[in-house]
Amino acid sequence: MTPKSGTTSLKVLVCGGGVAGEALAHWLARGGHRVTVVERFPALRATGAQVDLRGQGIEAVKRMGLLDAVRGKLVDEPGVALVDARGRARATIMANTSGRGRQSLTSEYEIMRGDLVRILHEAAKEGVDHVFGVSVEGFEQDDDKVTARFSDGSSGEFDVLVGADGQGSRIRRAILPPGSPDPYRRMGIHMAYWFVPRIASDGSVRDTYLAPRSRMIMRRSHNPTETQAYFVLREESAEASAVHREPVERQKEFWAGRFRDAGWQTTRFLDAMRTAESFYSQEVVQVRTDTWSRGRVVLLGDAAHCASPYSGMGISGGLVGAYVLAGEINRHAEDLPTAFAAYEAGLRPFVDEIQAGVKPRLLRLGMPDTRLAIGAFHSLTALACRLRIPDLVARYAKEDRGGAWRLPESPTGDGA
Repeated sequence: MTPKSGTTSLKVLVCGGGVAGEALAHWLARGGHRVTVVERFPALRATGAQVDLRGQGIEAVKRMGLLDAVRGKLVDEPGVALVDARGRARATIMANTSGRGRQSLTSEYEIMRGDLVRILHEAAKEGVDHVFGVSVEGFEQDDDKVTARFSDGSSGEFDVLVGADGQGSRIRRAILPPGSPDPYRRMGIHMAYWFVPRIASDGSVRDTYLAPRSRMIMRRSHNPTETQAYFVLREESAEASAVHREPVERQKEFWAGRFRDAGWQTTRFLDAMRTAESFYSQEVVQVRTDTWSRGRVVLLGDAAHCASPYSGMGISGGLVGAYVLAGEINRHAEDLPTAFAAYEAGLRPFVDEIQAGVKPRLLRLGMPDTRLAIGAFHSLTALACRLRIPDLVARYAKEDRGGAWRLPESPTGDGA
């Protein structure tokens, strides 16, 4: 795509072909820039568990012209049920499909991460070069360019390097000043998920089961043959924090040891975990840093401001960040310091809002330690549902989780 008259066409390298990286590539290509996306996986990483869109994220997808494509791939999850050890629903909170207020525990826009990545990738293909099986090993920059060194031994010169490489970002580590504080705000919560064969009793409503010692199991079924199993653990220990960097077999051993006696469908899920290829284990964190850019290098999405799964705004945050960053680069292509300063000034209030919405103390209340506390939690939630409190709160809320912050004008200035 050729640049608009009077604008500067930049050569942009995006490190990371996930949701945020593909969305940014789409907007920059529409702005007339030459974009290369490098992804360390050997093919498009169209995998992962179920994600959702909320608030400003829905609007960002709409402005990309992709909302119908997303609707065509939605997962049927009408609500969330709290179940006991026998699988009986003690309380059910349904999605808010009224078209007003805020999304509830489950959004009306639930989609598999892989499907969303494929949709964004297709939208970004025109005018964007994708290179798979390659990562950025390092870089140097001066006033005129960024020289990126790749894992295959090659190198290249670019006007801009964007680190869209996730919460463990290597680009972020490279640009943070020496002595910077730890960018991770830890919740004391850990999560693992994998896919298991679907059985007849797996319904479309998400099941959530609480076990003593602050353990949670969730089951979500996204197609006729597969179900997602999630194990969530509240534990503050060095072992729990370190296990996510260990070999997968050691991770599976850790989760089996912590959940073997949890009850409900634990045996089924652990049996499937042993051979699951889709297994993923992580610590639940937020990324908080005062540095989003240095020179010609800028961070995007989880690399800059991971809000954690409990924000409900991780995917939406990445889409919104891509929208804002692309707009500022398009408007200030000849003055990158101004572009990056405007990106940060414009997006920080939104990021602060979605990160502040995660309350570790409330998360602890939602993962009780004893059977007595679990019973009390079930009873209170059941009463609230009978009184329709969750439904009324969602429908009549003035704002979704992103608050009153609004998307700025189109990144391309064409009203898209």
